Amino acid sequence: MGFFKKLFGGLAKTTANITQSIAQIFTKTFDDEFYDDLTAILLSADIGMEAVEQIIEDIKITVKKQGIKTEKELKQVLAKSIAEILDGDKETRIKNTGPEVIMIVGVNGVGKTTAIGKLAAYYKSQKKSVLVVAGDTFRAAATEQLDTWAGRAGVRIVKQTQGADPASVVFDGLTSAKAKQDDIVIIDTAGRLHNKDHLMAELAKIDRVVQKFEMPIYKKYIVLDATTGQNALSQVEIFNQSINLDGVILTKLDGTAKGGIVVAIKQKFDLPVLFVGVGEKLDDLLPFDADAFSRAIVGLE
Repeated sequence: MGFFKKLFGGLAKTTANITQSIAQIFTKTFDDEFYDDLTAILLSADIGMEAVEQIIEDIKITVKKQGIKTEKELKQVLAKSIAEILDGDKETRIKNTGPEVIMIVGVNGVGKTTAIGKLAAYYKSQKKSVLVVAGDTFRAAATEQLDTWAGRAGVRIVKQTQGADPASVVFDGLTSAKAKQDDIVIIDTAGRLHNKDHLMAELAKIDRVVQKFEMPIYKKYIVLDATTGQNALSQVEIFNQSINLDGVILTKLDGTAKGGIVVAIKQKFDLPVLFVGVGEKLDDLLPFDADAFSRAIVGLE
């Protein structure tokens, strides 16, 4: 299945919500009532008020300048406006001389371990040598689950026993990655409850260990569950304050009608969504594409 078909399928619930609602309210008069109804539709998809206000303003300007006569033309303007907000959400790849380190954070239950396995498989498919580091030594069976996903992805794993010092595991992992000349290192961390200060302190300790290795590229990604909607924004805010996030991996996009949360995250934090999960298979974690997402979300195949 092609990229766009996978994305379109994963966004089916969100797309249906938006397109069916637009069909019900569409009018060539474009009066205040229409814009109020369109605002409500976009908010129902969790696009967020700031982004929705910008999108509505864009549509009003285009209506005045060019005129919109059909539902398809409206969707095209809507998709373009959403894409402009999301512009720049492609992961930049630069040539480097050592392992690229990606630390993964997020609360329990968002699909973090699964996302790491799929991310490892994605980089493996790009002909990269990948190492995953089992830094979640807090939760029972976390290492075993990650070990299983590493096996599915066909990548190496560095692990210790439950209860080991996570920073020590990370140190061992980075040392191994340098020795083996791996291209990508993906570090798992405990699915920490963001109101637990000692767990945030542990995360900061891991961060310091990574920085001491002075790797050429070091990114921190948060995994979010798309089905949690606006609650995802508060998770980004808390983690971003602690470790300065670099990007978002959004899971379970296929399980919600509120996929517009992608737009809200970018608008509020200027933080790119880099990968989206649209299914259960190993290759169902897709690199995010703003144009494809924007067309899919409004039903433009």
